[in-house]
Amino acid sequence: MGFALLLKSGGVTIIVLIACSIFSLAIIIERLLYFKSRSKVKRINFMKQIKNNLQNAELNKALEVSEAANTPFSQVVHSGLKLSGHNETVISNAMEREITVETNKLERNISITGTIGSIAVYIGLFGTVLGIIRAFHDISSTGSGELNVVTRGIAEALVCTAAGLAVAVPAVIFYNYFIKKIDDFIADMELSASEVMDLMNTKRK
Repeated sequence: MGFALLLKSGGVTIIVLIACSIFSLAIIIERLLYFKSRSKVKRINFMKQIKNNLQNAELNKALEVSEAANTPFSQVVHSGLKLSGHNETVISNAMEREITVETNKLERNISITGTIGSIAVYIGLFGTVLGIIRAFHDISSTGSGELNVVTRGIAEALVCTAAGLAVAVPAVIFYNYFIKKIDDFIADMELSASEVMDLMNTKRK
């Protein structure tokens, strides 16, 4: 089935699904690139460097390292190090706020992909129902009930269901992948914040 015939068979439903597919694909590519750019530094190596800087009383160097790393957990560490010398509550609150900010950045547009993955199948089924109704209407109008006429009409209607699945499956797969990645980022941020608090408390002692 050619693209023109596909559009003709699916009608408006196919156009909506194509638009959803393009939108979902754009978000998936953008998020993959964003996560990749924020995953270049390993948390364990980063925290070892920060620990060495703080133990050697090189706070400015630790600030430079955390600012240059450009990862969610490094930004959390940087927000805490900037307040070095303040009480524990102030530093902890600052890092918690930064975790929230970074989490919002990570989650940007992810819900749209999940929504497309959830509704694309239903959009396809809706198009299929409309197509079957149209097929039987054409049969009743022409008075032809031959098997090949019926099967051709239903086959064309099922194109919408297939298109809906083709859009939904990748969207759901990447949505679940992104959720897992975000959970990993949040765990790294929380661990880093906890380590920074321990290092600062040790430094005070």
